[in-house]
Amino acid sequence: MKLVVLTGIPGSGSTTLLNKALEEVDYVHLNYGDIMTEIAIERKIVEDRDSLRKLPAETQKEIQAEAAKEIKRRSENDNVIVDTHCTINTPSGFLPGLPIWVLNELQPDLFVLIEANPDEIIYRRLNDETRSRDVQKAKDIDLHQQMNRATSMAYATLTGATVKIVSNHDNHLNSSVSKLVDVLNL
Repeated sequence: MKLVVLTGIPGSGSTTLLNKALEEVDYVHLNYGDIMTEIAIERKIVEDRDSLRKLPAETQKEIQAEAAKEIKRRSENDNVIVDTHCTINTPSGFLPGLPIWVLNELQPDLFVLIEANPDEIIYRRLNDETRSRDVQKAKDIDLHQQMNRATSMAYATLTGATVKIVSNHDNHLNSSVSKLVDVLNL
């Protein structure tokens, strides 16, 4: 079975692209944060996802490691695509979304980065009324995507996985979905 990690910065359209691709491929979709939340709720230490980030860092790391084990277990019988963050842009700098203890457990086959032009991302963010996002300049969005590229290659070096970038430009959703489906079916 195959384990794929799919990432994209907010506004890249990764969720939209993934949901459309899942209509055409045989994969189980798992969101890393959702798995972490399930574990924490089961342990009775949080009531919802937003409470996760308020837990002590060591507790978060333990839950993150447990989530990796659970995802790996689920990938033994099904093709799994994990939706998560490659990097998180924090006030103190970029934070890897998949630390070494997660990568060691997951051992993914493929990392897929969904990207769009910074101007497209800005426009999408401004028009998404379902989320409250920080306003960023195009150069900052470009830097975040470049950090995702560099970080995904570091992840690949540690795991032996490959990295594929799929562009998701405005008015080209069907073409982008087709490219993602092709990659997932290899």
